[in-house]
Amino acid sequence: MKRSYIRYSFFALGVVLVAGLLSPPANAQISTPDQIAKQKELEKTLPKMEITDEFLQLSIPDQTMGETVGVSSNSKGHLFVYSRTNPQGISRGGTAAMLFEFDQNGKYLKQWGPHNYAASFAHSVRVDKHDNVWMVDEGSGMIIMFDPQGIPQKQFGRTPEAIDYLEEFVERGGTGFNNAGGRERDPHPKGTIGTFNRPTDVTWDSQDNVYVSDGYGNSRVVKITPGGHWLKQVGTYGTGQDQFRIPHSITADAQDTIYVGDRNNSRIQVYDKDLTYKTTYTGMGSPWGVCVTPGSPQYLFSADGTTGKLYKMDLTGKVLGWAQTSLGRGEDDNGRLVHEISCASANVVYLGSAVLWNVQKVTIK
Repeated sequence: MKRSYIRYSFFALGVVLVAGLLSPPANAQISTPDQIAKQKELEKTLPKMEITDEFLQLSIPDQTMGETVGVSSNSKGHLFVYSRTNPQGISRGGTAAMLFEFDQNGKYLKQWGPHNYAASFAHSVRVDKHDNVWMVDEGSGMIIMFDPQGIPQKQFGRTPEAIDYLEEFVERGGTGFNNAGGRERDPHPKGTIGTFNRPTDVTWDSQDNVYVSDGYGNSRVVKITPGGHWLKQVGTYGTGQDQFRIPHSITADAQDTIYVGDRNNSRIQVYDKDLTYKTTYTGMGSPWGVCVTPGSPQYLFSADGTTGKLYKMDLTGKVLGWAQTSLGRGEDDNGRLVHEISCASANVVYLGSAVLWNVQKVTIK
């Protein structure tokens, strides 16, 4: 009897996994051919930037880099890469993400947060003005802040336990779908305080308040105090004002203006520090990654992962120029070429990818 139950359990779990793979994901359609064509027409009226697109060829002893989905740099010019690389398991089935540090010359230094409970399915890494390193993990639903010495100091969110899945899918025989073919769970729920649902990115204002784009499950932006008190959330799923179809990236300028890359709506929604809506920017394709440059004047960069194109904008949303990155590596092939970006200066941007297994350094000439 016990053997039969074990066989049934694995069979049921296999059915769930296959059903999840065969069903279309909520984010399946990003930029349509019509949207890409319209963006190309717009680009004919915009300056094309001359760039140097350098693949850094980062290497790690006895380890494959994997998908460089998150990339950022600190005040020393050290590069941090949050990678989907570890083969031990899928999301919530084992550590499948690793955070690496390289020096200013690209030499590997160390792994941050090894054997990390929150490192499940990497999405982004950011370094704040204090050189704290923030790891944003989509799979665990957690955000971890490490101090400059690599000691974890703050933890936001909470990973769903594996037992929850065993209970739903094995013990109760759930499939994730109802009899009408729809999902049993709301694919676009309203988020709760204290937990995320596949968060994507993080930024801060001048007072060190934390802003999180959350994300693939939820469709919102959250403001949290430095001490962890949740102040406000804005956003539901949709195409209107204060609605998002995957808020995929977030950044802030020196005036505490918050820019949210509303990826599948092909726009950037702009907010003040209290998350009050200000305006919307378009004309940059599908904003997979956004960042604001240090120094003065500041610029807003946006990257379209679908095409590999990079856009430089002023803070009013005017596109100053664009460039094609990743030439010869699948451009215009709907290939997740750029996943997240980091602004090192007004003319140097680092690109992380979900397919290229390397970090690109783009220098505008």
